[in-house]
Amino acid sequence: MRAIQITRIGGPEVLTEVELPDPVPEPGRLLVEVEAAGVNFADTERVAGTYLPPDLPFVPGGEIVGRTADGRRVMGLARRGYASKALIDDEDVVELPEEIGAGEALALLVQGLTAWHLIRSAARVLPGERVVVNSAAGGVGHLAVQLAGEFGAGRVIATASSEEKQALALSLGADVAVDGEAEGYAERVIEANLGHRADVVLDAVGGPVFDAALGAVADFGRLVSYGTASHQSPSPIDVDRLTELNFSVTGFWVRPAIRLPGGYREPLKELLDLTASGRLRPIVGGEYALSDARRAHEDMLARRTTGKVVLRP
Repeated sequence: MRAIQITRIGGPEVLTEVELPDPVPEPGRLLVEVEAAGVNFADTERVAGTYLPPDLPFVPGGEIVGRTADGRRVMGLARRGYASKALIDDEDVVELPEEIGAGEALALLVQGLTAWHLIRSAARVLPGERVVVNSAAGGVGHLAVQLAGEFGAGRVIATASSEEKQALALSLGADVAVDGEAEGYAERVIEANLGHRADVVLDAVGGPVFDAALGAVADFGRLVSYGTASHQSPSPIDVDRLTELNFSVTGFWVRPAIRLPGGYREPLKELLDLTASGRLRPIVGGEYALSDARRAHEDMLARRTTGKVVLRP
């Protein structure tokens, strides 16, 4: 089979197309002919060795859509997904309707489940609350904007790095969109929120943006951190400040969340139903040939992509 493999840690340049033996199905795992594989920011970090450093040689990719030997169209979390064939654990296999595109479906796996759990499990957004979504045009962000509104948020404020990305967030249902830079962040968010601090801020940028977001959270509000795309650490949190202002800061990682009872299939079914009905619009930000995996990583790291990035074997 064709696959993308790394034999050393590094940047996109270490991604190499190779021929490997087909995976061998075993009890509890299903062999799938890959239709499309999803690309996540975490993939770039694993290749760089900054997140869950892999054993080498290593085939990246954690989510696929494809066909089983008996013709079923399925999706699921996978190992070695950047390939023409891959294995999915039986417990992670989900039947995929033909009318939902592969890119749309892949957007609902890691990123869609992250957005769902951020709102439902981590922030526990209540009806009428004011929610800020940082990086609102990204893979998680563009879904979180839509789900926040779908699940009853009273006002959704999107932040993004360009006017084009802000316009996308508005088209997806954000009430207002502002620049996401750290300088002046809190003031812009409060102005966009009609003079009020936000009840919830969802942040995957970290660093100075995270620090600035602390000034935009209301009493009894929640700031949820689920990534550090800036590769910068925030300042130490002053617990006395949290106590004084009665708000909480929490971290979120999707992997343990989807292993909780009801944390995977149920939310994924809801996301698929919302997509099939047209109430949720996953954005496919770019499709690349498997052999162009390096360029896909380069574009993602350079912030040239919007929405879900997909590889096609």
